[in-house]
Amino acid sequence: MAEITAALVKDLRETSGAGMMDCKKALVESNGDMQGAIDWLRKKGLSAAAKKSGRVASEGLVGIALAPGKAAMVEINAETDFVARNEAFQGFVETVAKLALTTGEDVEALKAAAYPGTGRNVSDELVHLVATIGENMTVRRVAVVDVPGGVVASYVHGALKPGIGKIGVIVGLDGKADEAIEALGRQIGMHVAATRPDALSVTEVDPAALEREKNVLSEQARASGKPEAIIEKMVEGRIKKYYEDVVLLEQVWVHDGESKVKAVVGQAGARITRFTRFHLGEGIEKETSDFAAEVAAAAGV
Repeated sequence: MAEITAALVKDLRETSGAGMMDCKKALVESNGDMQGAIDWLRKKGLSAAAKKSGRVASEGLVGIALAPGKAAMVEINAETDFVARNEAFQGFVETVAKLALTTGEDVEALKAAAYPGTGRNVSDELVHLVATIGENMTVRRVAVVDVPGGVVASYVHGALKPGIGKIGVIVGLDGKADEAIEALGRQIGMHVAATRPDALSVTEVDPAALEREKNVLSEQARASGKPEAIIEKMVEGRIKKYYEDVVLLEQVWVHDGESKVKAVVGQAGARITRFTRFHLGEGIEKETSDFAAEVAAAAGV
């Protein structure tokens, strides 16, 4: 029996794109012969995953897992919306979200975590799924909100089943953990899903984004020909409106159209510690294709 070294496994993984455990098994089955191992992987449909790794994956699902005072949310991407309705893919998303409750917000740590009942880690299990379903997939990001003694609520917009959908929100609330606060947390989640705030409070607004907004507003005001003293006051007023657009606590509560979010939360005797919103595929540059141009190119026109 040939010695199956870590270097040999690494070389096969880089060549085939298959998972670490699959590469080791392939080398064992082929008695350490590299070409034989590659053939074994091809027969199992595992090396095909490497060919799919360059494709843009902007569809998929957002998944949320809950525990007392804690929630984890993951985004796992695939190439088409069709995969989101695949039960195996949905199960993978649910399992990975649960694992994130323990591994935290480090995506690499999550990928390295043991995947239950397989003897593989999350990354290798994903390779198996890619080979089975036939699309590129990626574990893109993870968020964890932890409020010991408080409440962490969630909301999934357009859920395909409990905890998985296209838009997910998790909200941490510091306050008495009862049904009323849990219901408020869900309402806040719905509000965040609809309004897409960038920051929790005014002090948390990105300084660079705020400076850009002030510069734009100042130039707009100057174009009106007003004196500098008036321009300054105009900008102050417009920045207040800017905060109402991008800061959660300053926004108008969507559920009544009148109150400020901070007033609603204050009246409930709670405090929002953190919120996170994932919208599937946001920020991913999607490929666009011109079918007519592709046909013309193929025909040499």
